[in-house]
Amino acid sequence: MTDWIKLSATLLFCIGLIIQTIAVATSEHEDEEYYLALGGRAYDNWMNLIDKKERKQRGLSIQEFHHNHPLYPAAGKKRGLTTWRCKECHGWDYLGNQGAYGSGSHYTGIKGIRDMQGASLDSIAAIIRGDSHGYDQRMIDDGTLSALALFISRGQVDMNAYIDRDTGKAKGTPGKGKPLYNSLCAICHGTKGRKINFKTFNKPEFVGTVANRNPWEVLHKIRNGHPGEQMISVLALNIQQQVDILRYSQELPKQ
Repeated sequence: MTDWIKLSATLLFCIGLIIQTIAVATSEHEDEEYYLALGGRAYDNWMNLIDKKERKQRGLSIQEFHHNHPLYPAAGKKRGLTTWRCKECHGWDYLGNQGAYGSGSHYTGIKGIRDMQGASLDSIAAIIRGDSHGYDQRMIDDGTLSALALFISRGQVDMNAYIDRDTGKAKGTPGKGKPLYNSLCAICHGTKGRKINFKTFNKPEFVGTVANRNPWEVLHKIRNGHPGEQMISVLALNIQQQVDILRYSQELPKQ
């Protein structure tokens, strides 16, 4: 009986340790979806996450980015602030020179971030803060940095699994995407995707335009939202539902 009591006590102690470990792990990643999406928006355009008042408080001016990012190649075709965006070198598909940015006006020859999937958050943050990348706290504060590192480590998806590389067609079902689009997206973009013109009157650009021209960008924004705007993240949906929204968006008018 004494041995049984000792064994029971040992088991209870071990169970307690397991429960404590689970609790710590849960609290460490509390609200993970929120921070994954925030990190995705920072990857898109970290500057747009900072409003004018906050920029002034940080002593941060857009004008100081008239020069290209130090790692941006001289042969690249972009200039100024846009070269400081993560996506500009590493791509909307996270594949860099092996993906959609392997040619064309966004080509840099720089590799993507797929190899960083699963990497420790500290190691990713150290690279972003390091001398080569050079993003200081005025640019990306510690909270946003943690979110960006989380996104790079755990928020990427294999775009080639969901978007045909050759045709650009999303591997989804328009009929399944339509009710999701109409209930989540149409309130801002309209049922035809033409309520917001992203460009000009003479050269309009709508949801259908971008979804066909750059489906990788649209899937990224479907998942994470748009920096500086009231566009929701739909990470609560599974990835196939997100792809269905993209596929339906490709059926919307381009003009």
